Amino acid sequence: MESTIQNPNLNFATLLRTYLELTKLRIVLLLLFTTVTAMVIAADGVPELSMLVPTIIGGAFAAAGASAINQYIDRDMDAKMSRTARRPIPSGRVAPVNALLFGIGLLAWSVLVLGIWVNWLTAGLALIGGLYYVILYTLILKRNTVANILIGGGAGAVPVLVGWAAVTGELSVQAFILFAIVFYWTPPHSWALALLVNKDYTLANVPMMPVARGEPATRMQILLYSIQLFLITLLPVLFQVLGGIYLLAAVTLGVGLVRMAVSLIQQADGAAARRMYKYSTAYLAFLFLAMIFDRVL
Repeated sequence: MESTIQNPNLNFATLLRTYLELTKLRIVLLLLFTTVTAMVIAADGVPELSMLVPTIIGGAFAAAGASAINQYIDRDMDAKMSRTARRPIPSGRVAPVNALLFGIGLLAWSVLVLGIWVNWLTAGLALIGGLYYVILYTLILKRNTVANILIGGGAGAVPVLVGWAAVTGELSVQAFILFAIVFYWTPPHSWALALLVNKDYTLANVPMMPVARGEPATRMQILLYSIQLFLITLLPVLFQVLGGIYLLAAVTLGVGLVRMAVSLIQQADGAAARRMYKYSTAYLAFLFLAMIFDRVL
């Protein structure tokens, strides 16, 4: 009798974890962090909870929904790559149509939550970000051009616009500076990962930079984009959006990123690519954390 009562709970917990896998929760959390950071900067402090909470919920729904639809579209590709073969759809744990409906439902709820409780510009931007990722990146660019990451990276930068619009009801130069930081961060971060899983992308015939241009060219591009990113991260200080705390963090983190990219060229192996990938992930989180400290303290 006792085991009969526990089994449904275990099944529900497993189902919940499986659908959370469809959302790519770690990516969602990082995108939400950039959204909240933009809100803090725009509000010149901690935003009101009545605005912050629905923005977080709506932003989470948008990012999660886009990720679920992305996995529906890429299910054939995911099945060919060892890194993604255990995802819910290729592993047979979720029916493709269920994943698609789940993703569409989350996007729809995102628009409703943001439109009703925040403003319709914010709702529209969240929807644009989701469609950007699903249509422009996943359907059009990813399988067809080496520029997939260069152009598609804009999808991951839209959440800062969502956060800014939630507070101000409009977009400004400052918002697009934050957008540019995430946009230029995406190539070195994504190409470092591509170096690590180059064999998978080759098997799936995805023209990521290492597949289409070779690993040496990819390492050089990572260095060039890291330098560009470093320079762009100084713009918030030049435009008087942020001050000394942020400047210190931007310079320290930026020098570290460029040094890591140089090391990637010199060492040219999987260990260096892994270090670059891990550092670039932490880099964005700490950079945006410095923005919050700069504005709040």
